Amino acid sequence: MNILLWHVHGSWTTSFVQGKHRYLVPVNPARDEWGRGRARTFPWPASVEEMPLDQIRDVDVAIAQRPEELDLIPPHVPVIYVEHNTPKGDVPYSRHPLADRDDVLIAHVTHFNELFWDCGGTRTTVIEHGIVEPTARWTGSLERLAVVTNEPVRRGRVTGTDLFGRFPSLDVFGMGVADLTGCGVYEDLPQHEMHEAVAQRRAYLHLCRWTSLGLSLIEAMQMGMPVIALATTEAVAAVPPDAGVLSTRVGDLVDAAHWLLEEPAEAARLGARARQVALTRYGLDRFLADWDRLLEEETCASR
Repeated sequence: MNILLWHVHGSWTTSFVQGKHRYLVPVNPARDEWGRGRARTFPWPASVEEMPLDQIRDVDVAIAQRPEELDLIPPHVPVIYVEHNTPKGDVPYSRHPLADRDDVLIAHVTHFNELFWDCGGTRTTVIEHGIVEPTARWTGSLERLAVVTNEPVRRGRVTGTDLFGRFPSLDVFGMGVADLTGCGVYEDLPQHEMHEAVAQRRAYLHLCRWTSLGLSLIEAMQMGMPVIALATTEAVAAVPPDAGVLSTRVGDLVDAAHWLLEEPAEAARLGARARQVALTRYGLDRFLADWDRLLEEETCASR
């Protein structure tokens, strides 16, 4: 199939474009949010072709990720809208911007998302994340904790930035982390370099209060890292009790951090289980197979 999609979410797209299709990604001279083209810090295959939107032809299906994209998709092309995010605002009553439409299918990336968005009569499904397995493997050689997040200063309480100072020996990786104080910061490393560095830390810390499910958490688990996380959103389903420590009591998580920093054998035990779980549930083959079934169903239904 020829699939039109914009480069919006680099990590998710890296997994999606590993399939057997041809992926057409808009590009513009500014390489801005409407035309980023191919990724520069993620490894994408040659089947991903960047070209100006007005030159993209013969589209079989479009993957939309922002409501504004719907008006840019050629007419009569079936549309699957991927919802990456949890709702904002008055959450129990949050109406999805595409609620009560009969011309689109919403594919949520977690069951938590589907539960919390009010999509009205719009058809929905869930295709859970799957990732390209990182080549790095956990060593835990550094008695430090790792956080991977983007724009923690701007996002503040959403990413749990206000909690960082309560944890010992913390290193933060991602975009927009340079202005953080009181911890080590590693700004926007290439993905493979970041994986190698994160895997040297003793445990992975996940402090997001309100999020869908960070792919960096799954990557850490597949590398074999033990997890310390707030028991919020989809994390409670992604991380079983024998793969890490989850709690809504921050003090419990601080205690867990000290424990794992002091007990590398226990960190290794939890990390081995985390890797086993993440490879099974969030493997790339399952993810691509789920998407192939959905793509075939939607394109066949539109003929």
